[in-house]
Amino acid sequence: MTSQVALITGATQGLGRALAEGLARRLSPDDTVYLTGRAPERIAAAVEAMPAGGARVRGEVLDVGRPEAAALVADRIAERHGGVDIVFGNAVMRVGPEDDPRVIADAYTEVNNFGTTRLLRAFGPLLRDGGRMIVVASSLGTLHYLAPVLHDRFDGLSSLDEVDKQVAAWRDAVKDGSARGGPWPGFVNIPSKIGQVAAVRAIAAQRRESDRGRGILIAAACPGMINTPTSALWWDVSAAPSPAEAAVALLGLALDPIDPAHYGELVRHGRVLPWK
Repeated sequence: MTSQVALITGATQGLGRALAEGLARRLSPDDTVYLTGRAPERIAAAVEAMPAGGARVRGEVLDVGRPEAAALVADRIAERHGGVDIVFGNAVMRVGPEDDPRVIADAYTEVNNFGTTRLLRAFGPLLRDGGRMIVVASSLGTLHYLAPVLHDRFDGLSSLDEVDKQVAAWRDAVKDGSARGGPWPGFVNIPSKIGQVAAVRAIAAQRRESDRGRGILIAAACPGMINTPTSALWWDVSAAPSPAEAAVALLGLALDPIDPAHYGELVRHGRVLPWK
């Protein structure tokens, strides 16, 4: 059997690190887990802290906010292994209540949204039979949280280029201030997460038939509220699950038998959240 290869973005802390640790524990010593992030020193520290036994954990610099980064890393993975079995898109730019959306809009969308579509473009072609590609999103990533007049912006998109175009239009409206006087929600996380789920739905629409025959799952996943310092800036998360606890359901999507109903959908704890 071919050794399995997994890759997680945004894996030096929080949920991403918990996913790397969980995969390392559940995969075999012949398998490889790529723990990626932006800062080499933080990557090295996270790799050093991984538990002994299980899969080998390798660090790799991958800043999804850089336009060429995902494709370059995908090329290296292809050269070393020929393909990939599990990809978690978990990288996010974190924002706090005091951040001005107009100031952070460029950097925020580069990481959270264009970083997601770059990852899907780069690693989608590398998925081997039985592979899983999971974008970590949120229950906010449904049209329920968007004004009906805006639904057509993200509904029924058939390509990642179309998704990028709509995200860019929203970003520009945030930057020039026009989003404040229109129907866009003030919380930037909502359109961003909707854009991520729309990207998953778009690539799934293109690949559904071929992936069904190859046993591949592409999905978005909502881990729910997590007790992290960033979440604590917004909400009381004292009773929320730890990153390790939140990772359990996502690891199930990556490693357990596939539920065909999950393909192309946003999944929370095994249940599909309706898009609209």
